[in-house]
Amino acid sequence: MDKFRMVFQFLQSNQESFMNGICGIMALASAQIYSSFDFNCPCLPGYNAAYSAGILLAPPLVLFLLGLVLNNNVSMLAEEWKRPPGRRAKDPAVLRYMFCSMAQRALIAPVVWVAVTLLDGKCFLCAFCTAVPVTVLGNGSLALGLSPPELARLLARVPCPEIYDGDWLLAREVAVRYLRCISQALGWSFVLLTTLLAFIVRSVRPCFTQAAFLKSKYWSHYIDIERKLFDETCTEHAKAFAKVCIQQFFEAMNHDLELGHTHRALATAPAGSAAPATTDGAEEREKLRGITDQGAVNRLLTNWHKCKPPLRVGQEEPLMGNGWAGGGPQPARKEVATYFSKV
Repeated sequence: MDKFRMVFQFLQSNQESFMNGICGIMALASAQIYSSFDFNCPCLPGYNAAYSAGILLAPPLVLFLLGLVLNNNVSMLAEEWKRPPGRRAKDPAVLRYMFCSMAQRALIAPVVWVAVTLLDGKCFLCAFCTAVPVTVLGNGSLALGLSPPELARLLARVPCPEIYDGDWLLAREVAVRYLRCISQALGWSFVLLTTLLAFIVRSVRPCFTQAAFLKSKYWSHYIDIERKLFDETCTEHAKAFAKVCIQQFFEAMNHDLELGHTHRALATAPAGSAAPATTDGAEEREKLRGITDQGAVNRLLTNWHKCKPPLRVGQEEPLMGNGWAGGGPQPARKEVATYFSKV
């Protein structure tokens, strides 16, 4: 368990490097998945384009959503976006920075899939085989004698060498080379454009908006660190709370069991045996920070969600039981007097 805890702490301290590694692994996995994928074009005029579009667009969407799911900051972004403003205003620039950072990493695997698909050429060949210029690459005089549906049905079989029977009109190798050449050109153009866009976003954009970029980056890191520290504090409080409750339960059970022979137990017990337990209990109670019941814990968590403390050090005003933070006249409090009569 200690080794797993050390690995988990290392991943938490190097979260950015860890997420970059995850994105790289997903990119390699997407290329490997495509290489092992059995591409079967239907070779029908009404289905080739739909099948190719699904192969080109559906897996990148799945990989993009998977990249967002594997990112730990998604829940933090949603929490920051949906939380009530309270005493801390929400900055749209910080939310945009957080979303752009996650989207940039999540887009790596989809971009690799689209690039590999276009460079391979099978998907493009299946989608646009009916658009091959027969009059330029084949026997145009024979194509005039075919109706458009017959010509489309014949050209739709180009990706399938087992059933293609139109060599008398257009050589299959010519059509395949023509479409793969266009597909590879589009693939390299796509790689060039995405690389250029990534360079502009990562390098050029901060130069023009350096101050805004630094502010957004700082507060994004602050939100991440604040959430981690709050989770750690809640975990520490929960451990101390559970330990104190269990100790009280055992002490109560021990008291009930010793009711019949209390004097004998007290006579035989050493004088300093209860000191370590008392000291340990005092330390655990200090960790509770005054939050010692379920209602107080629920109020604390509710106030943290609805009314996070302002970003000022040394000027924090304590929250009251009803969530009032001071800074103005305290709301009027109703006094209720209760009378008991013994009759």
